[in-house]
Amino acid sequence: MTDKSAISILVLDDDPLMLKLLSHMLADLGFPSAITSDNGRAALEMVDNPASQPDLILLDLNMPEMDGLEFVRHLVERHYTGSLILISGEDERTLQASAKLVQAHKLPVLGHLHKPVTPKDLAALLLKWSPLSQSKPRSAKKIYSADEVRAAITGGELINYYQPKVEVATGRVVGVETLVRWQHPVDGMVFPDQFIGVAEEHGLIDDLTRVVLAGALAQTRLWQDAGLTLQVAVNVSMDNLDSLDFVDFVAVQAAAAGVPPQQVVLEVTESRLMRDSRTPLEILTRLRLKRFRLSIDDFGTGHSSLAQLRDIPFDELKIDRSFVHGAGNNSTVQAMFGASLGLAKQLNMEAVAEGVEDQADWDFLRTTECDTAQGYFIARPMPAANLPGWIQSWPSTGAK
Repeated sequence: MTDKSAISILVLDDDPLMLKLLSHMLADLGFPSAITSDNGRAALEMVDNPASQPDLILLDLNMPEMDGLEFVRHLVERHYTGSLILISGEDERTLQASAKLVQAHKLPVLGHLHKPVTPKDLAALLLKWSPLSQSKPRSAKKIYSADEVRAAITGGELINYYQPKVEVATGRVVGVETLVRWQHPVDGMVFPDQFIGVAEEHGLIDDLTRVVLAGALAQTRLWQDAGLTLQVAVNVSMDNLDSLDFVDFVAVQAAAAGVPPQQVVLEVTESRLMRDSRTPLEILTRLRLKRFRLSIDDFGTGHSSLAQLRDIPFDELKIDRSFVHGAGNNSTVQAMFGASLGLAKQLNMEAVAEGVEDQADWDFLRTTECDTAQGYFIARPMPAANLPGWIQSWPSTGAK
């Protein structure tokens, strides 16, 4: 960690005893010059003063007059560039919700602590602080125009990357998810968050999806010819399901590539609500009748809901990463994961865990009945040419 004497710390709590206890703890941990405040307005004056602006604020959430979340809002208005540690006697879920809100404001949160705070827990969070943990102005991501995205689609600049999906019980690679990238002639590799929204906004997502699907099917056939049989998943927007000819397009493309429908998974993602459920329901049901597999993506977030599971014959339920990462040591996340997994099992659906980020996530999944997993711990999305070599190395590096 950086030199402790270089870190300016403010402790904000309305309880004088708690201020004294935290000050003593900080001094024992090597931070003798922390300043304290028992109310939000006085603390904001310190933030406003360049000479006393803290690098790190230990913030009590439940205070009279100005509570901790209102204080955070004032920090945002002031473009505060330091970090926070949240402290409260409230329950874990309230602390988690508060941390989420602070993160949504783009303020770094080193973590949260329950009262009574222990020196060990406080020390562990202080170790996370570094100058890099402070918010720094970031250059805004370039957002492309509709004409540029249209030219990329028609000009063959979109390329597919593939993220492996593995069987949890055995570690065996069973499929891939197709993730589009834009190989821009000037800007280099452009990621989906910079152009998918533009495509949806300007009626280009259908053309984009068709290019991605055709490329994925052609690649699946190449792998098949090389002796590598994999399921291939492609994301399908609700906008794709406005056009009744989408069914025929998918069927014709799969047949032309020589890929059996059972090997094709269409992951339905909803960035916005259905305008009319009849056409999407017809398209998805007809695709299911043709034996293409259907997956409900990011289940439990956005517009994905129980109503879709009731109405659409999905084969697969993808448990959103927010219910997977950290589930092993977070009872709330674990409960959400368990509920999603149980629902999938009761409906005879395959369960796929997204967002497996580390060994702890993988170890947790291995204790469950989850069928399949994907995430950075297993592999990042990669070009098609890299996949066979990665498959050769995966069992020795990841499956444990």
